[in-house]
Amino acid sequence: MHEPLLDTLLLSRIQFAANISFHILFPSISIALCWFLVYFKIRYKGEGDDVWMRAYRFWVKVFALTFALGVVSGITMSFQFGTNWPGYMETVGNIAGPLLGYEVLTAFFLEATFLGIMLFGMNRVSNRIHTLATLLVAFGTSVSAFWIIALNSWMQTPTGFEMRQVGDTLKAFPVDWMQIIFNPSMPYRLAHMLVASGLTSAFLIAGISAYRILKNDQKPAPRLALKTAVIAAAILIPIQIFLGDLHGLNSLHHQPAKIAAVEAIWKTEKNVPLVLFALPNKKTQENHFVIKVPHGASLILTHSLDGEIKGLNEFPDAHPPVTPVFFGFRIMLGVGSLMLLVSWLGCWQYFLIARGRKAEMPVWMLKVFVGMTFSGWIATLAGWYVTEIGRQPWLVTGVLKTVDAVTKVPLANVGTSLTIYLSLYAVLLFAYIRTLFVMANKSVLVDNVNELNTLEEELVQSGKKEDSIL
Repeated sequence: MHEPLLDTLLLSRIQFAANISFHILFPSISIALCWFLVYFKIRYKGEGDDVWMRAYRFWVKVFALTFALGVVSGITMSFQFGTNWPGYMETVGNIAGPLLGYEVLTAFFLEATFLGIMLFGMNRVSNRIHTLATLLVAFGTSVSAFWIIALNSWMQTPTGFEMRQVGDTLKAFPVDWMQIIFNPSMPYRLAHMLVASGLTSAFLIAGISAYRILKNDQKPAPRLALKTAVIAAAILIPIQIFLGDLHGLNSLHHQPAKIAAVEAIWKTEKNVPLVLFALPNKKTQENHFVIKVPHGASLILTHSLDGEIKGLNEFPDAHPPVTPVFFGFRIMLGVGSLMLLVSWLGCWQYFLIARGRKAEMPVWMLKVFVGMTFSGWIATLAGWYVTEIGRQPWLVTGVLKTVDAVTKVPLANVGTSLTIYLSLYAVLLFAYIRTLFVMANKSVLVDNVNELNTLEEELVQSGKKEDSIL
């Protein structure tokens, strides 16, 4: 009887991972992309340059597509609490339910109300009202992130509640909503996620804009968007590294088992090296093929060369799986380092252009930007896996274990729904990426057609002038 439960648990976790992986792709873009749109509108209003408005018109279409897929996939996420994880809402529904409700009331309704004006009111309302609508939608996306991160952070570091026996079930009841919302890890996770969204959007804008330029789009809008995105990324990535360090120190204090898994530290020790690469071995509880920096982990995490860090041996029955957390963190760190290199190299190219040493962005640099188009997705997913897998075996740390919340429905039901989800997500993801590049190609085609029409009109006018002279 117990074996089917383990199978159902595994498939339910895979299904939840698939759903949340697909869903997070779109908010990671839309949260910050709308703020880029606000910036475009403000620059247009301040300078009166139509180029900023052209950039807005293109990227507002991308935002609309991204927002729509984010909403649809978010609805699917909420279904799972009832279908796959009934024990979750049964145990902590008194806290999770209101937080999810606050997100809908204060954020989604705000976005939905003004999104119509933002998308279809450009020529129907004044520029001031349209800018205000864009600003409110951007604010709504950030507020939405606030509530979701508040709930997720509470699951990581729960505070402000008490457990009470209700019948046969032990349930969580709120005691202090301020402590629940602003739990110990919430400020760090929120800041980290918002900046991650900024980087994801910046590299998406840079990649698509560079693609348009490589396709011989002669309009100034993609060049302006590219420059804006590269500068934004160059500013944001050092901030993200700093926030990541603070987040790591917070996790060391509140979730030491997660940090032990991140660094593959099997036993509590001092003078802990920073492991750059290794192959963790769960059976022997050691690392193979290790590349390390002596004292590095102790210095970074404790700010002392001989600082002590707890190992996984301190949590024999309650520590996360090491391998996915270990490699997930290094993928996130590797992509972040690449973002730093590429964005700063791009800024250096713009510096050379400003000094007159180059006429325009080199083709090889544009190709690099295209290759980095979806790098933010990779970093975000890797970081999210570290966060979520690193919490295991707990669904709510110290309160509810994952195995105790899973559904008891037949294995075949979960397998069927998982297959449908994966198939649908593969199609939608392909369609989304394909649509982005089709939109970029269409913009280039429209520009070329307009250029031909202009040339034809000039030739006609020139012919009329020659006739009049003759």
